[in-house]
Amino acid sequence: MKTYIVLCPVDGKPAPWVENKEKYGRNYGKSFMCYYCREHDTYVGCHNNTRAPLGTMADAELRKLRMAVHAKIDPLWRSGQYKRKDIYKALSKQLGYQYHTGESTKETCRQVLELEIAL
Repeated sequence: MKTYIVLCPVDGKPAPWVENKEKYGRNYGKSFMCYYCREHDTYVGCHNNTRAPLGTMADAELRKLRMAVHAKIDPLWRSGQYKRKDIYKALSKQLGYQYHTGESTKETCRQVLELEIAL
């Protein structure tokens, strides 16, 4: 079994693995486990209630930017016009490295928001 230590990006301390009701007051979604630093309001959800994080911890500004990226790219694959993996492959090619929104920084999100995705 793999051990995960997820660090708060603000203070570098390990973030507790908790139910997301610690953040929202009640559990949301089928997968409700997350790493959450209450002190700095940074968190990341987990795959299927495991300890495997979906990406990197994010503060409010980064979460807002990641949501904006999803608002840009998700309609492309949800429409059925493109496959999700092809969109991420195109973004990775344009950026020059393996791209995943859940692992993106504020700077990367801003870059993606400015890109014309070449599909």
